[in-house]
Amino acid sequence: MDWDNVAAEDVMEALREVEWSTPPRSFGEFFSRFAFPRSFSKWKSRLKCNLYYYRTNYFILVIFVLGLALITRPLAIVGAAFTALSIAFLNDSFAATFNEKCIRTIRLFSPHLAAKMRPPHMPVIRGRSAARKTVYVCGKPRWVFVVIFLTASLVMWFSSCGLLWVLYALLTSLIVVIVHASVRTPNLKARLNTFREEFRAVWRNYSEL
Repeated sequence: MDWDNVAAEDVMEALREVEWSTPPRSFGEFFSRFAFPRSFSKWKSRLKCNLYYYRTNYFILVIFVLGLALITRPLAIVGAAFTALSIAFLNDSFAATFNEKCIRTIRLFSPHLAAKMRPPHMPVIRGRSAARKTVYVCGKPRWVFVVIFLTASLVMWFSSCGLLWVLYALLTSLIVVIVHASVRTPNLKARLNTFREEFRAVWRNYSEL
């Protein structure tokens, strides 16, 4: 795939729709074959490629840096966990999986309540749902849970007096991710055999809208 022709918005859309349970790449693969890009266009292409291909590794890296920076602030660590959960809810696959498991668990205790938490019926227009991209969690739009967990994380950070420290840690983790994605040379074999077909499948889904 020619990543020069893939816009940043397309990468973000693909990250939102891709399967969340993809295991991280191996440690040896993640920390091997570094080189500086030869041009600005090569850098943009490599950055988009690596952000998509190593998405799980980068998510774990951000959480690890935050946890390491906040190890002496338990409330801030809880806040960071809430932030990670709110970010995970932005992924369609994670939100759908969380919704199904939550409703399945509630059904064991209250089938009536579980039935009420099912997403509302969507009208179908020309064979497609009118709100195809609307994802529900426990009967509510997922943005409700994103806002709830982000608010809870801010409260935790303020309570621990570590908001500024959290921002520094988050900025540091993002810089590390960008530096790694910029200098890690793409794994051509893995690109051809794994993520190219996966990305094309996602691309095909929303290009037909």
